[in-house]
Amino acid sequence: MDLFITYFKEVLGLSFSTIITMAKIIIPLMIVTEILKDLNVLDKISNYCKPISKILNISDKSIFPLVIGLILGLSYGAGIIINSSQEGELSKKDLYLLMIFLIACHSVFEDTLLFATIGANGYILLSFRLVIAFLLTYIVGKFIVKNKKIIK
Repeated sequence: MDLFITYFKEVLGLSFSTIITMAKIIIPLMIVTEILKDLNVLDKISNYCKPISKILNISDKSIFPLVIGLILGLSYGAGIIINSSQEGELSKKDLYLLMIFLIACHSVFEDTLLFATIGANGYILLSFRLVIAFLLTYIVGKFIVKNKKIIK
């Protein structure tokens, strides 16, 4: 019984520690993102990236969640995507293509720096991820347009 209590205390402590660590990362990211949104910095980046929407076969409203996912990662990007979807801004096709792109390439700064610190070539890693994400999204986007029955 003592072993179970010791194990339970250790698991509870580690879980609480993990939650605190995540909060230390997520809360500042949310604050910075809100500040960038209020200053229209993210909108300016999104407007600059709008030509990408035509290449990827997604709507212009999809660019903002795409930029957030690229810069801040899947967790926060998913929150923006869910919010945009609930507001009716994104079609099913947009959602599908956004997910394909962000699965292949997300959190480009954090991941690239993390892997570069353990010895990976950051330029090759980032280039490969971006190329794969663009190719996959482009190909699937063209396939969806040809076969409109797949996603309505």
